[in-house]
Amino acid sequence: MTINTERHFVTIDETAAGERLDRALAAALPALTRSRVKALIEGRRVALTGGQTIEEPSRKVKTGERFEVDIPEPEPAVPVPQALALDILYEDGDLLVLNKPAGMVVHPAPGNPDSTLVNALLAHCGDSLSGIGGVRRPGIVHRLDKDTSGVMVVAKNDRTHVALSKLFAAHDLSRIYQALVWGAPKLDRGRVEAAIGRHPVDRKRMAVRHSSGRMAITDYWLEKRFGPPLHPLASLIGAKLGTGRTHQVRVHLAHLGCPVVGDPVYGRKTRNANAPEALREFPRQALHAAVLEFRHPTTRKEMHFATELPQDFSKLVQSLNSVK
Repeated sequence: MTINTERHFVTIDETAAGERLDRALAAALPALTRSRVKALIEGRRVALTGGQTIEEPSRKVKTGERFEVDIPEPEPAVPVPQALALDILYEDGDLLVLNKPAGMVVHPAPGNPDSTLVNALLAHCGDSLSGIGGVRRPGIVHRLDKDTSGVMVVAKNDRTHVALSKLFAAHDLSRIYQALVWGAPKLDRGRVEAAIGRHPVDRKRMAVRHSSGRMAITDYWLEKRFGPPLHPLASLIGAKLGTGRTHQVRVHLAHLGCPVVGDPVYGRKTRNANAPEALREFPRQALHAAVLEFRHPTTRKEMHFATELPQDFSKLVQSLNSVK
C-alpha cells in the first residue's frame, strides 16, 4: 500500500486485495484503531478517489483502488479540563506515567462527575492530545481503584493506546503491588492461580470462581510480619500480576485468608479487636501500585518506574513496627 499521509490517501495493493475495507485501512493507517476506521466509514468519511462515498466497513477491497480518508479534528472532550495537581513521573509526545494518589477516581461517573484523573489530564495535556477514537481525551489503558495509589501509564494518541493495550492484553509488562494485609499467608512466597468472575449473588463484587470466570495469576511474597511470629497481626506483602483481572490483588489475597487492611469489599473492617486503632480504622484499602515496567511502544526503550508508599500508608506501616 502507498499512503499520502497529508491527504490520507490509501492505495490498495495485491497483498490487501480481498480484505475488509476497515481492516485494510487500519493496517495502512497504524495511528488509527480499527474501531476508529469503522466509525469513519460509517460516518461517510471514506470515499473512492473521485468516486462514491463508501459506508460499508465490510466491503471487500480490490487491487488498485484508491481511497480518501477524511479524518476530522478530534472533538472536544466531554469531561471538563480541571487544573488539579498531578505527580508526573515521565512524559513525552506519546504517553505519560504518573503516580496516582489514593482518593482520586480515574473516570468521571455518577457520583464522581469531576475532579477525576481524566479531568486533570485534559487540563495538563491540552493540545498535546491528538485524540483517542476521534475524541481529544487521554487513553486510559489500565485503571486503579479510587482508593488504590500508585503508578499508571496513559496514552496520548490512538497509536500508543493500541500498542499499550496490546502489551496489557498479552501481559508483556511487569506490575508489582504492595499491600498491608491482616494476618500472613502460610507460605512466605507462592503463586495464586484462581479464576476470577462476578460474585454469584453480589454482582458488584468479584470472587474466585471454580467453574467459571477468567484465569488469574498472582505471585506474592512476604516482605514483613507485624506482631507475634506464629500469629502475625498483619503483614506487608508484595504481589506481581501475571494477569490483569478486576480487583485481582484484593480478591486473591482475600482468597489466601489475608484480606487487604481497610478493604470495605473483600475484608472486614476489624479483623482483630486488639489491633491498634490506626490499623482497625485505616480509612481505605492499604494497596499501592509500586512498580510498572514496560517497553516504550515508539522508542522501544525499556521503561522502569518505582514509587514509595504514600504518606498515610507509610505512617501506618511504621506504627506497626512497635507491635509485639
